[in-house]
This record gives sequence, C-alpha cells and structure tokens, in this order.
Amino acid sequence: MANLFIILFHIFFPGSKIFLPLDLPNRHSIDNLKLTEIGNFGLLRKERKNIPAHLHTGIDIKRPHENYSDEPIFPIAKGMVLSKRTDGPYAQLIIEHDFNGKYFWTAYEHIADISVKAGDLVDPFMQIARFMNREELNKYGWQFDHFHFEIIKVKPQPLSSGPLHPERFYKSFTLECFSEQDLEKYFFDPLEFFRENLK
Repeated sequence: MANLFIILFHIFFPGSKIFLPLDLPNRHSIDNLKLTEIGNFGLLRKERKNIPAHLHTGIDIKRPHENYSDEPIFPIAKGMVLSKRTDGPYAQLIIEHDFNGKYFWTAYEHIADISVKAGDLVDPFMQIARFMNREELNKYGWQFDHFHFEIIKVKPQPLSSGPLHPERFYKSFTLECFSEQDLEKYFFDPLEFFRENLK
C-alpha cells in the first residue's frame, strides 16, 4: 500500500519538495494532521524528574491510522541523516535539508525500527522509521503513542559519540527553550512552516 502511495505522488506531484511525514491521502495538506492533547508547539511543559520546565519545541503527531504494527514515518524533504539515536522510547533521527539554498534540520523522536544510518541520503518517499507498535508501547508506556517532530533553524549541537550511541553525533535544543525568544531563535513552528511550504 505504501509503495502505491509513493508511486502516485511521484506521478501527480513531480516537482513537490515538502511533504507531511505521514502516510496520508494528501501529504500536501495539514487538514488530516492530528496532534496529541499537549502536542502543540510552544506549550509550557511542566517540570518532571531530571527535566526542567520548558516550552514545547515541536509538535507531537498522532498516528494517522489504527495501525499498531507498522505505521510508517517519512522525512518531509530530501536530506542527509546527521544523527541517529536508538535507545528505546527516546530513539531519534536528525536530518539536514537544503531547501532552495537555505538549510534547516528536522528531528523525529519516540520512533522505532529506524531504517537509515548517519550519512544516508533520504527523500520524502522513503520510510525512515515507524510509530511504536503495541508491544513497544506496553513496554515503554502509552504516553509515547505519537512521535515528536521538530524543525530546527540553526545547526544542532555536536556531540561526541560513544559505544552506547555510536551514530548520535548531534542533539537538538529541545530542553533549552525557556522563553519565547529561545523558541524563536532555534525553532520553526512546524504547522506554520507547513502552511507556508506545502504546495
């Protein structure tokens, strides 16, 4: 089914550059994009154990179908994988994009079954990961029944990789936004970005 979807988009939208990261009937419209109750950009997230209060730096996207086995996640544009983290519910990909000569970065977190590695080139018709399945949600918690998505304005922070995370070369500014100024400095509001760039 996903392959047919990809073929149809190549036929009908050959010049498109930005897509939604989900398997939707129209990946050029945010009309069918659903967020969790606390998944909006800029919401104040309360302090939790080892996590300070901060503003939400992305959006938390619900799975588009009742598919709890292999619901796919795609990149929103062509790019290169900069960083990969694979530790359970905090698994993450960061992808660098060159869009009309302007760079931006996207992050996909709380994902599973990552199918790419650092250095890989990707496009919006390639599955890069999937939503967690029932078994993983039962293990890690149903609060992860979504994926966290960010669009970053400045290059993510470099990290020294180690044996636990051999391909984790960068991190986002996710837990460093304590004011509207911080949020504006580091992140695009994904919904506004999509409204401006989906064609």
